[in-house]
Formats: sequence, C-alpha cells, structure tokens
Amino acid sequence: MKKEVTILGAGLVGSLLSVYFAKRGYKVDIYERRPDMRKEITSAGRSINLALSDRGWRGLAGAGLEQEIRKVAIPMHARMVHNTDGTLSSQPYGMKGEAIYSVSRGGLNKTLMDLAEQQPGVKINFNHRCEDASLDIGEIIFEEQTTKQTITKKSELIFGADGAFSALRRSMQKLDRFDYSQTYIEHSYKELHIPPAEGGKFLMEKNALHIWPRKNFMLIALPNTDGSFTCTLFFHTEGEESFATLKTENDVEVFFKKYFEDAIPMMPDYKKVFFENPTSSLPYIKCYPWTYKDKAALIGDAAHAVVPFFGQGMNCGFEDCRILGELMDEHGDDWKTIFPLYQQSRKPNADAILELALNNFIEMRDLVADKKFLRKKQIEKMIANAFPEKFIPAYSMVSFTHTPYSEAQRIGRHHNELLEKLFLVENLEEKFSSVEIQKMIKEYL
Repeated sequence: MKKEVTILGAGLVGSLLSVYFAKRGYKVDIYERRPDMRKEITSAGRSINLALSDRGWRGLAGAGLEQEIRKVAIPMHARMVHNTDGTLSSQPYGMKGEAIYSVSRGGLNKTLMDLAEQQPGVKINFNHRCEDASLDIGEIIFEEQTTKQTITKKSELIFGADGAFSALRRSMQKLDRFDYSQTYIEHSYKELHIPPAEGGKFLMEKNALHIWPRKNFMLIALPNTDGSFTCTLFFHTEGEESFATLKTENDVEVFFKKYFEDAIPMMPDYKKVFFENPTSSLPYIKCYPWTYKDKAALIGDAAHAVVPFFGQGMNCGFEDCRILGELMDEHGDDWKTIFPLYQQSRKPNADAILELALNNFIEMRDLVADKKFLRKKQIEKMIANAFPEKFIPAYSMVSFTHTPYSEAQRIGRHHNELLEKLFLVENLEEKFSSVEIQKMIKEYL
C-alpha cells in the first residue's frame, strides 16, 4: 500500500516538502486555505522579495528543482547603499563570484506548485481551511471555503507547513507542556514599487540589493526579471515619525523628500501606492516541541517564523526539508526515530537564525552607514584574504555555506572579539603582516 502524508499549506515550504515525499514513494495531499494563486488575480502589496542563498539552493537541489528556479533568479553580488547625500557605495556580500539571488515570492510559489503537481501522487486541494486536528487519531477537519461544507480527513502523517499562524500548531498548543511565544517588533513594512524603464531596462544597478539605511528605519529594493524593483519600507509602526503619522499624500511626500529623495524620480506613483498597499506587521514565533509522537510535525514558519532581515526565512524552511529528506533516507519510515532527530537538529539553528536576523536589522538600517562598522568590515576582508581557509565572515557562513546557524553564530561572536581588538590598532594596514598582529590573528583562529 502506498504511504500517505497530509501537508497543510501549499506555500513555498509545503510545495517543496511534497516533492521530497513524492520522490520517496508517498501519496501526498496538500490542503491550502487560499484559492489557487495561479488562477486568481492576486492583490499586490504584501510581499517582500526573497533572497535565495546557498541553503535554499541546496534544499531545492535535494528535490531536483534547483535548475528550474535558477531561470527566474537574479544574482545580487553586493549591497548598494544609498546615502543621505545621494552618493552610492557598494558593499560586496562575499568573495568574488558569491551572490544571493532575488526571486519574486509569488512567482517562486507558483513555480513550486507546478513542479509539485508534476510529481506522481501529489494533489493540491485549494480553498480548504483547517478548523481542527485530533492528532492521536490522525483526523483533520476542514471547511471547504466556497461551499462551506465540513470535510474530515484521516491521515497517519500530518505536516504543518501553514505559516506563522499555523492551524496545526494551534491544535498542538492544546497539548501539555507545549511552549509558544509570539512577539511583534516595533516596526511594520509596506511594499512599494520601482517600474522598469523603457524597453524593460533597470533604473538602478540590476545585480545588487539596494538599501537606504536611515538609522532606525530603511527602504530596500530587490530586482525582478521584468526590469522592475520590489521595494519594502521598514518603518516604526507608531511614534513621532512612523506609519501612524503619515496620514496624507503630502505627509508621504515630505517624508520621502527628507529621507529618500533619490528614489522619488524612479517611483512615479509612490504616494498613491503608499495608501493602496497595506501596512503589515512583523512577528516572530518560537515554539517547542515541533513534533507529536510519530504522527505530526511543524516545518518552516509554522515552527520558527523569523523577521526577514537576514533573508533566511525561506532558506531555513528549505533546509528543514533537506534535513528531513536526509533523515528519511537514513531511517526509512521510522517516524518515531526521525521526528526527535529532526527537531533536535533544527530547533537550536532556528533560534540562532532568529537572533541573527534581529541583529542584522540593526546592521542594515543603521550600521551600514556607520564608520566603525565599515572599518571592521575592511579588517574582516583583510583577514579573510590572508586566511581564506580559516576565516569565513559570519555573513558568508550564513549565506554561502551550510555551517549550522548556531555554529555560525558562535564563530561570529568569536570573530567579533578579534575585530574589536584590531579596530583599536592604528595604521593596521602597515602593521598587518607584523609578527605581533599575525600571532594575535592565528591565536584567535
């Protein structure tokens, strides 16, 4: 008899996970609350373009989907910083040739759904909202959104890939000793748009993540294949200067002229779009355990929703899928063994990337224009060039390696102690190859 699995959520992680199961001989039923986004005219305005990095690519490769997605991804080799005086400065992300990749969330989701449905045994059921789940008996109750009919589904194995407000997690919260916390940061976000120039040309450098750091807030822009940029304004939700105080088109114009003057000529309808698109909040979620007996598990944002400032939310979810796939290869269908190993492996790394993402927000909005930060980045590069085998910067470890997030975080803290010491050395470039400095670096490494 063919093994069966039920996945809640046909988002990025749910769609990818279904391929991992299908390739291992499972029959997969996906239930998605929303209509089929490939057939609907979806309302824009709630998207932050995604940055695919090595972990995400490896997760896609593990399901044989990497090459399909590479066709729609744009490499971004550097941060392009838009300073307040209108000047630009480029900060490369890694070593030569290393890049993170801009992909449209909606476009990627549609492609992954198509690829999932091409697998034998995968079926996506749209407009099905999960009302409840009785985990001990493997029973899930859905409401079909168009007919309002109640449907009961039996399943031996249930995965919640249904995002930050997961219905499966809600059922698990009723269990004894289930830890859960949800925290909103003080910033919200709003999507804006830079259209392409005539002939589909890009109005700014195509292969960069553009960022306007303004101390406590920022605007970012990521390229799309049609020559446009998806922009996101991260700004205080409330307070003296905040989304709450931008009430009229005139308020928005004054604000943009003050902080993002060089962006205005590229955004002809920014004031209109500002009020058309919703202001969305930014929660992060921690919970544990992620699994229940050998019957159910949470994956992706359902288990560990993070803030988007390291561009690792999707990459972390794709890495969940890969680790789970490797555990299935090792232990077959022994879910009593797989589930504990899966959550023990992933939970410390999910906690680490959450902390790294919160810290990276401070770096992006504030420090990328800070003299000490820029000097430490120069020193970091000097060490990385001198000791390429032994010194990988923390950002590169997260984005361009598969070093566990928790390990990258630990090594990053250790590196920072060294950078702080070297920052205090005057004329470091002249002294860098001295016995004393080389000895200090080698002792740290």
